[in-house]
Amino acid sequence: MSRSMRTYHDPLHGAITLDGTDEVEALLKALIDTPEFQRLRRIRQLGPASLTFHGAEMSRFTHSLGAMAVARRAFDRLASLYKELREHRATVLCAALLHDIGHGPFSHTAEEIFGSHHEQWTIAIIKRSLTIRPLLDAFHPSLWQSITQVYTHTHPIPCVWQLVSSQLDCDRIDYLMRDSYFTGAAYGQLDLDRIVLALNYDPVSQQLIAERKGLAAIEHYLVVRSFMYAQIYNHSKNLSATWILEQAFDRARELLTRGELTADETVTAWLIDPSDQLSLEAYLAGDDIVFTYHLQRWQQHSDSALRDLCQRFLNRRLLRVLEVTYATPAERESLLESVQQQLLAEGVDAHRYSGLKHTWSKGYSVYQRGIKIQTPRGLKDIKQLSGLVRTLCEPAQRTWLIHPKEIQVGVCPLPEEELANSNSLIATP
Repeated sequence: MSRSMRTYHDPLHGAITLDGTDEVEALLKALIDTPEFQRLRRIRQLGPASLTFHGAEMSRFTHSLGAMAVARRAFDRLASLYKELREHRATVLCAALLHDIGHGPFSHTAEEIFGSHHEQWTIAIIKRSLTIRPLLDAFHPSLWQSITQVYTHTHPIPCVWQLVSSQLDCDRIDYLMRDSYFTGAAYGQLDLDRIVLALNYDPVSQQLIAERKGLAAIEHYLVVRSFMYAQIYNHSKNLSATWILEQAFDRARELLTRGELTADETVTAWLIDPSDQLSLEAYLAGDDIVFTYHLQRWQQHSDSALRDLCQRFLNRRLLRVLEVTYATPAERESLLESVQQQLLAEGVDAHRYSGLKHTWSKGYSVYQRGIKIQTPRGLKDIKQLSGLVRTLCEPAQRTWLIHPKEIQVGVCPLPEEELANSNSLIATP
């Protein structure tokens, strides 16, 4: 193979090969080699979910490559049919490759713990990085701006940003396939070939659309997304691991502020400074390795709460998470009060070791123009054509009571009609 060629062997997409004689793919190779992108190797795709699904060890690096591969496949097909799209290849492929470069430690979990927003940091890195920005500028002075227009959904050609960030985009397609594969959730085997072949471009509205022949494959994609949120992303043990991490770093912040804890410069900045005021250098220095190392150090700390929380996370001694969705708000508060009274009697910080957690998910919404299907009577939103998708539009909120396993909790019985519905294929997205 020529030295200008580079291949990444991916378990989902096979050989992802970049041709250095192609100016866009040469740029992709250079972007992958930057420290900012290599940092994604040190950030797990699903945060602490590997404590629940032991195969979920993949990184944001692998997902970002996969998203780019899907985007390239879809875009190149459309560009072969519509020559007006060809000039936007660098924008689409670079935006797909870099879309997650702003993720912090433990991926989305960092946003819950530190209040950061990876989308904002992605734009900041592209705009201000001393390695990425020069590469983009050398290709074209306005490329970085076009890429940020993709992330803010302001690019003048909607199809360009919809391929990267919409209800049916390369990011979601890859993460559903990848997360399903590595967690062992067999229902995530999307028909990628049929989805890609169904995607089309409407020259009038300049948006991404789908042919009706791909309706079943897209319905399956939306059902899979609903299942993944219910069974993987909002799994009770994931909620417990996230809760413990949140409490551990919150306690560390308290002790650090009082001068009773030591941390390196990076973790100190993340704990003390507001997330949107971190320097770019401090933000990029944060990854799973740095923060997990501190959790390991703090296992021996004199503070009993911090010590216990760190040990719980590292040794997978998770708190119990009990679903109380079907209890009334008053019943939930009563259950929580009972738990906290028992904890207080044991001399335990009740609010740090117990609480109510809410999760919310929807299988489909008309987000960023939704999914438009080409019909003989013009473009129609997919929910107008599919009863299945209309069902998925119904929001679902679930509520969980978190507490130590040693605490006894009385549980309200599940109503018979709700129990019957809970066995439905799509009743609880």
